[in-house]
Amino acid sequence: MFRRLWGNRRGATAVGCRLITALVAVAASSAMTRLGNQLGDSDRGTAAKISATGA
Repeated sequence: MFRRLWGNRRGATAVGCRLITALVAVAASSAMTRLGNQLGDSDRGTAAKISATGA
């Protein structure tokens, strides 16, 4: 019984794939958050310049 369970690599492969997927999801979420913050800062800067010109 233990030999059969020890020799089965499908479970380990599934866990590895899930860990990689989770890591990619966390990295993508972090990158999107940073990008959103940078775009927000850019928009605020543009709005400040427009309002300073009196337009």
